[in-house]
Amino acid sequence: MVSMKDISLKCGVSVATVSKALNDHSDIGENTKELIRKTAKEMGYFPNSSARALKTNRTYNIGVLFVDEAQSGLTHEYFSHVLDSFKVTAEQSGYDITFINRNKAHSSMSYLEHSKYRGVDGVVIACVDFHDPEVLELVRSDLPVVTIDYTFNNRIAVISDNIKGMKDLITYIYEMGHRKIAYIHGADSAVTQNRVGSFYKTLDSLGISVPDDYVKEGIYHDTESSAILTRELLNLKECPTCIIYPDDFSSIGGINVIKERGLKIPDDISIVGYDGLRLSQVLDPKLTTLKQDTKSLGRLAAQKLIHLIEKPKAAVIERVVVEGEVIKGESVKQMGSTS
Repeated sequence: MVSMKDISLKCGVSVATVSKALNDHSDIGENTKELIRKTAKEMGYFPNSSARALKTNRTYNIGVLFVDEAQSGLTHEYFSHVLDSFKVTAEQSGYDITFINRNKAHSSMSYLEHSKYRGVDGVVIACVDFHDPEVLELVRSDLPVVTIDYTFNNRIAVISDNIKGMKDLITYIYEMGHRKIAYIHGADSAVTQNRVGSFYKTLDSLGISVPDDYVKEGIYHDTESSAILTRELLNLKECPTCIIYPDDFSSIGGINVIKERGLKIPDDISIVGYDGLRLSQVLDPKLTTLKQDTKSLGRLAAQKLIHLIEKPKAAVIERVVVEGEVIKGESVKQMGSTS
């Protein structure tokens, strides 16, 4: 393995000069820096991560805790885009990524134990059961932690503005003339609670009451549950004119049922998704949806976590809210004002 001493002998300078040049210190001339860097590259020198860790007290490794109970894993487009943006931003800052899990193959490590075993400098948490005792143990530890789409009092959180997102979506549907609006929402979570609360609050402010059987609990990213609940809504004596689905992917289950009934979207019934996945815009008709800013969510989560790792005394516990935007597809019919 090539060492800094080898480079110093080759360049005819001291080891200290090599170290300063490779770390871009200002007291080394540019010509000397260029010579040392070029020589180091030609000789195949790579800095030793263990030595770097001892010097900086950091491993430049960030843990990602991502547990998808729907078993869709990183094929879940929303979270894959968020985590991809997180990864790109972290790597641009010189950090590597390690996924944190309960590694049963080696031992029954908790999330916190696995994080310490891997020596990560901090952890980002997304798409987990935030009430899981092991998640709470990690959140309450001394490790720097940033959460995505969930808020703890003592941790920085980066969240999508689900309250405004649902309000904007409902407002658009209302402006298109709909008054009988149903909502199939996902399983109980902070995200769901905010969306459901905003659903009722926005319709109440518009003077619209919502029948209990217009609101159904489904499952995120699950077409089967959406299909079953769509049938229930279509079987109502007074069925809705528009159905909101938990997310774009789950809306496919509803679309299939609607087509099976010989109904057309949006002529006979309107539908709306959530997330703004690429999928939504290749469906026929194009799906009206709320596009979440996954790039900003991932980037901000990485930036906040790295700042917390590198400048802990200057870190502020805050909730960073990222707005989305309504994508006006072709799945919502323009109706009369008293429909």
